[in-house]
Amino acid sequence: MQTSRVVVACALAALYAGLARTDCLGARTILDLQPFKRSTSIAIDASGARGTATLLNLNPRINTWYVLALDWDGADGREYFHLENPAPLHQTVHLDRDTGRGLVLRTDRGEIACELWSTRAKAPLEQAHSLASSYAPLCDGRLYLRNPSVGYRTARELVTEFLRDHVWGGEAIIDIVKQTVQRDAYLERSKDRPKAGAPASAPRGPLPASLEPGQEGARTLPANLGLELELPSDGGFAFGQWYPAKAAPEVYVSAIEPGIVSSELLGSYRDRVKPLDSVESQALVYVAAFDLAKVRLGYEVGTEHPRVDWSDRVLPQMRDLGMPGPDGFDAIAPLVATGTVSPIHVSRTVATFTGGFKREHGAFRSGPLALVNHGSHYGWIEYGVVFSTLEPGLATLVVRDSGRIDMATWRGGDASELVGIEHARQSGVPIIEPDPIAGTPIPGKWVGNWSVGNWSGSVTGEERTVRSGICLQETPAGRYLLYAWFSSVTPSAMARVFQAYRCSYAMQLDMNALEHTYLALYSYDGDTVRAQHLVRGMEEVDRKVDGRAVPRFVGYPDNRDFFYVLRRQEDEP
Repeated sequence: MQTSRVVVACALAALYAGLARTDCLGARTILDLQPFKRSTSIAIDASGARGTATLLNLNPRINTWYVLALDWDGADGREYFHLENPAPLHQTVHLDRDTGRGLVLRTDRGEIACELWSTRAKAPLEQAHSLASSYAPLCDGRLYLRNPSVGYRTARELVTEFLRDHVWGGEAIIDIVKQTVQRDAYLERSKDRPKAGAPASAPRGPLPASLEPGQEGARTLPANLGLELELPSDGGFAFGQWYPAKAAPEVYVSAIEPGIVSSELLGSYRDRVKPLDSVESQALVYVAAFDLAKVRLGYEVGTEHPRVDWSDRVLPQMRDLGMPGPDGFDAIAPLVATGTVSPIHVSRTVATFTGGFKREHGAFRSGPLALVNHGSHYGWIEYGVVFSTLEPGLATLVVRDSGRIDMATWRGGDASELVGIEHARQSGVPIIEPDPIAGTPIPGKWVGNWSVGNWSGSVTGEERTVRSGICLQETPAGRYLLYAWFSSVTPSAMARVFQAYRCSYAMQLDMNALEHTYLALYSYDGDTVRAQHLVRGMEEVDRKVDGRAVPRFVGYPDNRDFFYVLRRQEDEP
């Protein structure tokens, strides 16, 4: 049954691509997974050398990624080049049938010829491929070649991955460290509470959190908050209220303790949510809200993570030994993951934050989702290109080509559900979801079940640790994407906080360390990018070059996937 699922997916891809035949039982690549790709080919000539060029538009509606394949007569193998179109709304890419030596860019102002292989040795395409740049410009910067890069990782990540990949019993060693050295390592409590006063929130922005009567106006001094805010004249910072970020007026910041959420919420849905323990009740939570009327969200895969092979979590009966990964491949070639924001976007990048779990932890070992769809590996899409199948039953953030962000539990179905999706990322099961009858937001049904919910932590079910999550707050005044950093909590405390902030849907991202729960805002002074971090200490993750901090994700390639927040442009939907 599992193999037939891959065959059906392969056949769908062949149907949509208009191919006469696809070898669905042979070797598969990520290209076989794309249901909307369009392919054209021409004969080519480079100083007497002849061959065939094939151009694949991997998703014509999104119109951002192309793969160029060159087959030279007499040469061994096919050359692949992963191209990125920086102007998908105004430019399409085509093979130059007139000369057979490059591409034609069709723009709003006409056609531009782009010669790429008039010679073999020093052709512009080969020169761009030889550059030590993740994004090498082609055609006078009207196109980019994505080049392989080595993504940066911290010393902690190096040790962890070495133990996990090369040491027998390495996962058990990592688990011991989590529950001894790392447990509550980032726990933060409000050390000083100034006298409570009237809540002083921004005159605009998201709705404040629902607090226990008597806690409204309770104030905190968040010592480790790393963002500069527009605070009231008295300098007060009230729990649950919102304050604009100085570096980005599209961003608001709040702080809360789970234990001061209204008792009505804390007492609700006890069949789904566990009682809070004494530590997480007082563990500070920092929340950043992005005004979705003013920003767009993008997603970029890291140079190494998440991978596309099998997770070791899946049950033996769910693994198809005839396939190297749940979608039939274990590498993304010929695509290239850069692990950094495209240069066309850097100047309007408001913020970045790390994505979801690595593939190792992105599948189920128990519960109903462990028994279907190869163990329900978490899926993701970048620029309309499916890296890993979106699986039914999983919490999913979707960015549509209109710019709209939605969060929901993926229902599955055929390829038609993928139409118009620009980016998507799955991460476990929902923390907040709609009531199946009333439609009102309630805690997810598996929030209090460590194993079935796949909440990670330790093998003994110790769940409290630093965690991050996202949610949607939808109000008559606007829609906001909330990113929350929890200094030491269980999923139950996450649910209570997201309830307090009136989220319509919420899901977890990653956990256990600052590099996995990283968020930074950016300001610009000419070519210099300055980063402010949601939590002090996150700056230690950034690289240092000649004593100067270079921001993660915008200044260099990283091994981890991430989201980036862009200011909307006038011509964007």
